[in-house]
Amino acid sequence: MAVALAGCGGLLLVLVAIRWHPLLGLDGDVSRTTHRWAVREHGLTHAFRILTDWVWDPLTMRLVCAAAAGWLVWRRAAWWTALWLAVTVALGTIVQQSVKAAVDRPRPIWPDPVDSAHYAAFPSGHAMTATVVCGLLLWLLHRFGAGRALWRTAVSVAVVSVAGVGLTRVWLGVHWPSDVVGGWLFGALVVALAVTVYEWPRGGRARSPRG
Repeated sequence: MAVALAGCGGLLLVLVAIRWHPLLGLDGDVSRTTHRWAVREHGLTHAFRILTDWVWDPLTMRLVCAAAAGWLVWRRAAWWTALWLAVTVALGTIVQQSVKAAVDRPRPIWPDPVDSAHYAAFPSGHAMTATVVCGLLLWLLHRFGAGRALWRTAVSVAVVSVAGVGLTRVWLGVHWPSDVVGGWLFGALVVALAVTVYEWPRGGRARSPRG
């Protein structure tokens, strides 16, 4: 899975970096359409701004992870797992900012913007952070044997969050669609690699669920 995600993410990165015309054309068509809707639908746009700026903001997602790490230490004495979780989220942020700086893709520019954002566009930091956090927490719930009701609820919340944050970033005109796809791919790659490291024969497989 990690190899497949790396291949897809790497290919998309190259296409964005070389400004492949078909991709830019598709990005532009989708973005222009959604921007027209965003300008027209004031109520929905306002709701999306609240979701993307507060509920699915990267800082909020990192705080959720910090709370999960604290719970692991407090209730499970799982110091290694808590450290692994925190380090993975931090590394995901470093990867995200590094790729942004390397590609330096401009964000969409509109004569009548409905929102604003800083830094380069590719990949979407909101989409990547949501993918990393939700992916890690889902894997931890699975590993610690979450009940069926909790698992189904967590999966539903994760899917809505990861898909929803991507939709809001395109709707608000601060990202191209391929930025969001890139965020999803790189986020999933970080999760896959982190789980692989955790489950390394000399590490995670030899540890009990407490550590």
